[in-house]
Amino acid sequence: MFKRISLMLLSIAFLLPITAQDIKLSAPNKTGGKPLMQALSERKSSRNFVDKELSIDVLSNLMWAANGFNRDDKRTAPTANNKQEIELYVAIKSGVYLYDAKNSVLKLIKAGDHRKSTGSQDFVANASANIILVSDMNKASSSEYSYTNCGYIAQNIYLFAASEGLGSVSRGWFDKDVLAELLDLPPHKKVLLTQSVGVVD
Repeated sequence: MFKRISLMLLSIAFLLPITAQDIKLSAPNKTGGKPLMQALSERKSSRNFVDKELSIDVLSNLMWAANGFNRDDKRTAPTANNKQEIELYVAIKSGVYLYDAKNSVLKLIKAGDHRKSTGSQDFVANASANIILVSDMNKASSSEYSYTNCGYIAQNIYLFAASEGLGSVSRGWFDKDVLAELLDLPPHKKVLLTQSVGVVD
């Protein structure tokens, strides 16, 4: 009887949907993609997103291109005085995550589809990934520098999207208070910019 019950419980467990948890990212493909000049020529802002998830490899490459480590303690995007104060959060269908570049992990912050909460435009709900750029003001040289540093990261995202045949658009229209609550940010961390990335029609 006990064995039968155990088998039943095991069967039910396999039928249940997988709960959201941390996502281990794959190693970035540093030799793929289009030539730089071609990616620059194809860079543009797109909003006609199709609600389709990115593969783990594409998501991994996206986050690394945005602000991953490309050498010891140095990143793909520069920061003034090498403060590295910009944190990346990403909202995908399964949840909202913090990008841990050192360990190549997306750390779950909140489960569930919160993409719509990342901006005031309708299209954000369909974007495969909405990246939220947050500055740790305790580490930043100044808020002006942090905004500039966000620009470097945004361009990295744009170029990766162009190289991968994806759409992307940087967004300044969002509710900072809503995002701060969603991400459970302390007062010294500020949302500065958001950027949508995804499949377009």
